Amino acid sequence: MKRSLFNARAGAVMAIAAAIVGAHVAEAQTRTPPRYEADVNWPKPLPNRWVLGGLGGVCVDAQNHVFILNRQDVLEGELNTGRLAPQVIEFDPEGNVVNSWADPKLLDPRLHSCHVDTDNNVWIASSPSGMVQKYTHDGRTLLLQIGKKGVVDSSDGTVKGTPLNSNAAIFFMPSSIQVDRQSGDVYVSDGEGAGGNRRIAVFNARGTFLRQWQPDGMETVHCLAIGKDGLVYVCNRNGSRIQVYDKMGVLKRTIQVPWTPVTPPGDGPIQPFGGSAVAIDFSPDESLIFVINQNSAQIEIIDRESGKVIGAFGRSGTFPGQFNQPHGIAVDSRGNIYIAENRGRRIHKFRIATR
Repeated sequence: MKRSLFNARAGAVMAIAAAIVGAHVAEAQTRTPPRYEADVNWPKPLPNRWVLGGLGGVCVDAQNHVFILNRQDVLEGELNTGRLAPQVIEFDPEGNVVNSWADPKLLDPRLHSCHVDTDNNVWIASSPSGMVQKYTHDGRTLLLQIGKKGVVDSSDGTVKGTPLNSNAAIFFMPSSIQVDRQSGDVYVSDGEGAGGNRRIAVFNARGTFLRQWQPDGMETVHCLAIGKDGLVYVCNRNGSRIQVYDKMGVLKRTIQVPWTPVTPPGDGPIQPFGGSAVAIDFSPDESLIFVINQNSAQIEIIDRESGKVIGAFGRSGTFPGQFNQPHGIAVDSRGNIYIAENRGRRIHKFRIATR
């Protein structure tokens, strides 16, 4: 009798647990994502008649200040109308410029991405400079440089040489950086362009090389992000997916980022237009992943647990909320999403719509 009662109770507990798990998965797959709208009043007009070039990346600090990377690749004659904007520009949450800096002797012209660590230091990856750099928050002091400016990890030290994927503190085309909040180790995706390195390289806080892995099936390794779950999310730009690894490089799961052209080609294969997994960031609670899809000129919203696309926003164009080659993404603690355009040379802010 006691055994029967025990078995009945155990079965009931297992049934309830299965029901809870099933309901949780179903909820993740059917949830309605927030609706986002462009904040047309952000940022405020730039001072001193600044003229921006393409924007390589964007990042946000703990105070919700936003940093953009200006490549300064303005067109001939544009400076007749204004002054060249600095390479790094910082905005406060209201969109006012509060700081900026530029040092061509230290920074590379083709800035690609940035990251603000828990100590409020600013990390910058330049591609194909062969280096990543760590600056104080105000940009006045270069605290650390991994790699050497102008020397890349190839057979002849130039981008024309054969990529080596060396077990060393040197890069070919570093595309993004993130500092592990737990260990302080620095993770760098080294693979911005096809024909170069394609790896995730890990360094300690002093810049000493620790380990690396080469993600399978990637022509380029364009971005990475470390989640609170301790996993490393890596963009397979042209493969239309996000590959998720543990910190030792063991593949744990794959998240598809599918796309379909609005206007199919009349004949021949479908041609991608920049890739569907270009850059990523998480919602503040990390239940959502936001992915730049250049093929569709929109931001995909993915439920992190289920790996399903549950929404999107944006479209191709030049009006507010539309994109011309979105390239960098960052999310602040309030859930606002910032998108940096390369070709469009703009920074967008999207907020959760209240109605």
